[in-house]
Amino acid sequence: MTEIAVVGFAHSVEPKTSGATNGVELLVPLFQRLYADLGITKGDIGFWCSGSSDYLAGRAFSFISAIDAIGACPPIMESHVEADAAWALYEAWVKLRMGEVDTALVYGFGKSTAGELRRVLAMQLDPYTTAPLWPDATALAALQARLGIEAGLWTEKEMAEVAARSTRAEAAALLEASYVADPLREHDCAPYADGATAVVLAAGDRARELCDRPAWITGIAHRIDSPSLGARDLTRAPSARTAAEAAGTDSVEVAELHTPYTHQELVLRRELDLADGVRVNPAGGVLGGHAMFAAGLARIGEAARHIMSGAADRVLAHATNGPLLQQNLVCAMSASPSRSGPAR
Repeated sequence: MTEIAVVGFAHSVEPKTSGATNGVELLVPLFQRLYADLGITKGDIGFWCSGSSDYLAGRAFSFISAIDAIGACPPIMESHVEADAAWALYEAWVKLRMGEVDTALVYGFGKSTAGELRRVLAMQLDPYTTAPLWPDATALAALQARLGIEAGLWTEKEMAEVAARSTRAEAAALLEASYVADPLREHDCAPYADGATAVVLAAGDRARELCDRPAWITGIAHRIDSPSLGARDLTRAPSARTAAEAAGTDSVEVAELHTPYTHQELVLRRELDLADGVRVNPAGGVLGGHAMFAAGLARIGEAARHIMSGAADRVLAHATNGPLLQQNLVCAMSASPSRSGPAR
């Protein structure tokens, strides 16, 4: 099967409004940076795939207008997923594995500050029993956190320690803050942000031409749990565990986890069976700013960067979509394409 690697990564995130009016303004600087870094042009990209959401953006066909950032003349081969762009990367990976193209550019973008996203996210819940109640996304996460505390799985102190490591603060000081949704404090919740992410994939020898040390994807898989919040144990994420088992995540040195709330990192550490020595979100993860539809793809890019820079030989990236870790994607990467997990 064709060997696929991440060879380029660009990301931007603004914890407050970026000033950009649309996805084009967010994406153009990233594309230009990738072209310059890799020494390529738009014509060198065989396939484009994006991730975003029109109904959360409040704009019809916003993903079509974003193609203006590419320039669709001459015609391009393009696709889109209504989810975090990590799932667009999966589609592009499949395209490359089929041998139809040897390069792909995957991108995701979201202008989260355009509306009250905590409320808008209720639209992704069960349309009959849950969405009509318009539950606040952070309030739902607080219910999840409280269930874990009462089950003895984690404590508020452990949640604060996650935030302290990610934001380089003192855990004791963080615990003195007021609740925003008991037991969540401000530091437990990733602030919504404007941002975009772009990743370039390449196959085989083309990857070696474009990058001195490609991050080879040795396994990638995604799984889904029930969308009904009452039908699953919210203190667990079995879909993350089965995705990791399918991707093959043994001996990883770094794990980039897409966790909008501190307690969700504690859930994933257990589900992914991460060893104590694994560095988790060394750059802070999404707690510094959560750009919807770009944050999961950014975790793949950040994990790949550890390999491309020579800082690690084996890494794991995780992305989530849907409410409370409902959908999970796990991507394992290595400095060597021969270290292959059961990719499927």
